[in-house]
Amino acid sequence: MKYVVEYGPASSREAAQTHFPAHRARYAEFVDEGTLLMIGTFTDMSGAIGVFTSREAAEEFVKDDPFVLEGVVTSHTIREWNEVLSES
Repeated sequence: MKYVVEYGPASSREAAQTHFPAHRARYAEFVDEGTLLMIGTFTDMSGAIGVFTSREAAEEFVKDDPFVLEGVVTSHTIREWNEVLSES
């Protein structure tokens, strides 16, 4: 089981650019821990997703993500995802 954090669109491009360095530093911590497997925006800029190894990691990420704390993203959800191609 994986956990997907889905963010709604950014409140503004300027806000996203301003807070991106802190957001990048935040997600790099989770990549280094091995709990964040993938992250990125949708090409139509309607939002973004991150795929985590546990609900706890997803919740911890969102709790202190500058994009959430600074109101850059308009909404967020955490959903269980049953990855059927996974070996585990």
